[in-house]
Amino acid sequence: MTAPEVQDYVGFDTITQQMERKFLKRGFNLNVILVGESGMGKSTLVNSIFSTHLVDSQGRRTAQEVIRKTTEISPVTQTLEENGVRVRLTIIDTPGYADQCNNEGCWVPVVKYIKDQHAAYLESELKPQRARIIEDSRVHACLYFLNPGSRGLRPLDVEVLRRLTEVTNVIPVIAKADSMTVEERTLFKRRVKEEMAFHRIAVYPYACEDDDDEDRMLNASIRELVPFAVVGSEEVIDVAGSPVRGRRHGWGVINIFDESHCDFVHLRNFMLRTHLSDLIEVTAQRHYEQFRTSQLRQIKELRAQQAAAAAAAAGPGSAMPQQQPPAAPLPNQPAMTNPA
Repeated sequence: MTAPEVQDYVGFDTITQQMERKFLKRGFNLNVILVGESGMGKSTLVNSIFSTHLVDSQGRRTAQEVIRKTTEISPVTQTLEENGVRVRLTIIDTPGYADQCNNEGCWVPVVKYIKDQHAAYLESELKPQRARIIEDSRVHACLYFLNPGSRGLRPLDVEVLRRLTEVTNVIPVIAKADSMTVEERTLFKRRVKEEMAFHRIAVYPYACEDDDDEDRMLNASIRELVPFAVVGSEEVIDVAGSPVRGRRHGWGVINIFDESHCDFVHLRNFMLRTHLSDLIEVTAQRHYEQFRTSQLRQIKELRAQQAAAAAAAAGPGSAMPQQQPPAAPLPNQPAMTNPA
């Protein structure tokens, strides 16, 4: 009779399979905001990225339609599934952005919406009895559309990019890049990079000390492409007997999947195939954490002020016990009242 073999295998390497099963069962949220003036093809591009019709254009279709005087926030949520992986995708459009002669403050509703989602998540976190899984409505990515006719960053672009990069992951794209020649596109990209460097505008992806050599090489190749020169299309065109998704011009057809025509494939791969998890992680660990720290510091300072005011009201040498000041509410939240 042979002696039983010693079992040295422990089994903790199966944790990835365990996590995968939970992840597939629960799914995940992805929230993308589209920022750019009307007519830049925002809806068409996002529909092209996800290969399905998700959102309708919010632009004016007739001359009789009234021009929006303020920036509106228009979120649309769809649930998509691919090979057993389920994503709850929210696309937030911003109709009316930068459509006026005077666009002062047109970015305010956009920044406010992003901060409001951080605030809602923080409020859910701080509840005494919070949900086991908090619904994540935080914005994970912002596609910022640059007008191809501007030939660089306008003062409005500089101001808005500065503010947006403080609160979310910004991915700049050149809208309708088929309206430019190859030489114009190259010059436009170089100029935008120089202007972003001059104004110290840091767009996604960011450098991280935890990155290995492979991550650094991948991110470096992506930064070379930023801003992505993109073309979107939901139209399928027959070219020499082969179906092509693209745009038809008098001189030929733009194939959005041809890397020599535009950067659409690079943008889609970047957002969904290489950096999707990182977009969600950076939102939580960088942008939300900065917001959370700032809010909790404000609450702490407010409570200290309330305590000092209560002590001053009680007066020196008072024998009466001082009442604890009420807990400071989150900014823009109703104040809590003490029970009778």
